[in-house]
Amino acid sequence: MNAAQKLAPQTNLERAVARWLNSEAKDNESDIVSLLKDLQQGCQSGIVGHLIYHKDTVRFYKRHRKEIDALLAENMESSGEYDLGTLFTNWDNTDPLAREDANQNILAWFGFEETASILAARAGIEI
Repeated sequence: MNAAQKLAPQTNLERAVARWLNSEAKDNESDIVSLLKDLQQGCQSGIVGHLIYHKDTVRFYKRHRKEIDALLAENMESSGEYDLGTLFTNWDNTDPLAREDANQNILAWFGFEETASILAARAGIEI
């Protein structure tokens, strides 16, 4: 089983994250583990080249909004924290519905990072 198969993406968001991991790691499992470890620093580090600029992160969020929102709801329920300003340090509380680019950017990064963690856990990859 190659690294791409081991990640076993099931949703469009998971496929998008797995596609990035596999393209960056050239389908090499040790490189995927290294990327996942680097991604723990967050997308704001610039590691995900196609999620640096707001126009790109907003597009990514809009494309995967339902899945990202579901991840957020699950995260909020499991943590018991429902204040987005507490969950995300740069959250703009004047935009609670994430209609503006800044909060959509935060949610795009959250969705990408959370999905990468889910894929890693499903594949039995410890990061």
